Amino acid sequence: MSSLIFVQLLLLGLKVISATTDTDTWRHCKDLLPLDLLSFVLERDTSKLVPGVNMKQAGGVRGVHFSSPHTSMSFPSSQLLVNCDLFPKEFSIVVTLKVTHAASTRNEFIFSLMEPKTVEKRAVEEKENDKGDILESNKEKVVSGEEQDGEEKKKKRQSKSNEERGQIILGLRFSRKYLHFLFKGHGGVVEHWVFRGNQLADNQWHTLVLTIGSHVKLTVDCDPPVEIVPSTPFPSDLNIQGSRFHIGSGGRWKGLFSGLLRQLVLVPGVDATRQICPSSDPQLAALSVPPLLLDLPVMGKESGSRLTSYETEGPVSVGLERLCSELQQGQLWFNPLRKGLYLCDGTAWITVLEDHKRLDYVLEHQVLTTSSETHDVEVFQVPGMGLMAAMAHRSKASGSAVYLWTHSGFKLYQNITTHEALVWRHFNIGKKMFLVVSNSGGGPYNRFNKESESDFSVIYKWSKKRKKFVQFQSLQTHCARDWEAFNINRQTYLAVANHRQGNNNHTINSVIYKWNRLTKSFEVHQMLQTSGAYDWEFFTVGPYHFLVVANAFDGVTTSVDSVIYVWVDGSFQVFQTIKTFCATDWEMFQIGSRVFLVVANGHRLHGNGPSRYAINSTIYELDMNGRLFVRFQDIVTYSAVDWEFFSLGEEHFLVVANSFNGESYSLNSILYRWQGYEGFVPVHWLPTIGCSDWEFFSFKGESYLIYSSAKAPLSKVFKLKTY
Repeated sequence: MSSLIFVQLLLLGLKVISATTDTDTWRHCKDLLPLDLLSFVLERDTSKLVPGVNMKQAGGVRGVHFSSPHTSMSFPSSQLLVNCDLFPKEFSIVVTLKVTHAASTRNEFIFSLMEPKTVEKRAVEEKENDKGDILESNKEKVVSGEEQDGEEKKKKRQSKSNEERGQIILGLRFSRKYLHFLFKGHGGVVEHWVFRGNQLADNQWHTLVLTIGSHVKLTVDCDPPVEIVPSTPFPSDLNIQGSRFHIGSGGRWKGLFSGLLRQLVLVPGVDATRQICPSSDPQLAALSVPPLLLDLPVMGKESGSRLTSYETEGPVSVGLERLCSELQQGQLWFNPLRKGLYLCDGTAWITVLEDHKRLDYVLEHQVLTTSSETHDVEVFQVPGMGLMAAMAHRSKASGSAVYLWTHSGFKLYQNITTHEALVWRHFNIGKKMFLVVSNSGGGPYNRFNKESESDFSVIYKWSKKRKKFVQFQSLQTHCARDWEAFNINRQTYLAVANHRQGNNNHTINSVIYKWNRLTKSFEVHQMLQTSGAYDWEFFTVGPYHFLVVANAFDGVTTSVDSVIYVWVDGSFQVFQTIKTFCATDWEMFQIGSRVFLVVANGHRLHGNGPSRYAINSTIYELDMNGRLFVRFQDIVTYSAVDWEFFSLGEEHFLVVANSFNGESYSLNSILYRWQGYEGFVPVHWLPTIGCSDWEFFSFKGESYLIYSSAKAPLSKVFKLKTY
């Protein structure tokens, strides 16, 4: 008998060792950006509103209402929580919702994370769903007094039994005056953390931030938080393999959220309260609101003049003429003749959407054979000469070149000696024009010191007399990947992005230079520490000047913070940091009064691990109230190295330079069009080879795009045809 007990203990010990080993190999979800769960489900098919969802407006604010727990509102957690098996140990959940008084008697899920269902569980659930949800909803209408309490307890028992069967991993639920946070604890028992005393079912909008970490607290409308001290901590080994998110439900009819939902963001590893509070409008404090809920509605593609599923506080009128007065303020009118949608502001109709000339197709205009591969192209105008393009060629032997635009395309105009050139930038000081090039291959300045870790970038000045660019000034740089020229208070500055010093030192200073009017040269003004800097982007919003750096690599990982700086008292100070993944480019653009930044993420790499090239590049929008940039839209790119924004008529576009997918450099770079609440959607696929840069330009009323190739000795010009 004793030997049998020994064998059993030995087997048990082996199981424990095996389980411990498996747990050690599980990966925590970390280094993640804020995950906009609501946008993720609403934007998967941007041609229509997802089934089971209606868009409603209350108090001039838009939200979504769930009419059924449709499968479109559910998705595998692995689609957002990528390359990890364990839920983050610390996180925040940001929710903006509106709940009516009637909803306070029910148990309703704002969202849930559920285990994969077995065949047996599916059968039971389908049977429960088919039994008579209508009868149950009718019962709720006649329940009152003590019967309400009895029904409530019954529901809690039913919900708890379902949860304790092991279906739920994590969820946020609303009932009566309480907010419940549920999660699967040790031994598979579902734990309930209850936040009391929050009068949320008052038919008003509220923004909640639930923070789970060293402290557990709930912040409502940026008021002082309610903290609880739970008896059981949140588990550090919450396995999410095979799980699914359900937005607005627990995956079943019972528990469907009946209010309006405007924002639902999971923020791993961060107390999101600091990102949205204080706020000038705390009940609508925003971290990431889906584009669908920000803009006015647009026409549905599939239905001609039929509007998307959108409910305003008044009807949408259709006809050729309509009166706009104070009585019609806030109403929408669709004119089928003009194919236009208009909003009454109380005195006149304001155009929301109207038919204009649009991009029809993209036509290959010129294949330009270059002397070598090209890292960058810069297009600019020279007075008296016309349109020119400077191309940064890789070859030391042939150097780089400036091309002049003719009736047939670009023609070689001037060769300039460069040494593995990476980028050109043009700028003006008064009436004088300059070009600056970054050399990464040393050059004649350090030919006697082959171990030198410095390069020299060169500024050229346009000579009106000789009609070419001549050398003007040299500046010491370190594998400079970008130059950015800008003006602040009538002073001219140049910012250089120093990528690395030597082969291994990536955390070095990038430099801001200032033009000295007396010496007529650039001098060091400020140094900013960067990590594998790849790009600078300068922009102005109102009276504020910003400079954002794309940090690509710190020597270990490409998951590093890129930094937005703001100009304060004569120098740049940190304004905001954003986690990026081998960031190679920032592009700022405006649509109306809205300000955006889009980053090109190159790839994910950590240590000696494999690289991932198919990753999200992200568009951020400036939240004027929160005074920070918040995630607006993710777009899958393939080792993206550049974004270019441009407008044609009333339409706005972004084109991305996809350079590598892990196997090939020959792949499509994609042209995206702004679709209002849908964000940017792909409209044209352009075949490229190792695409390194895009530039948009116009000439005599025609519009063009040119791309450079870092893997082939050619560049291509495309003509944009409109109708």
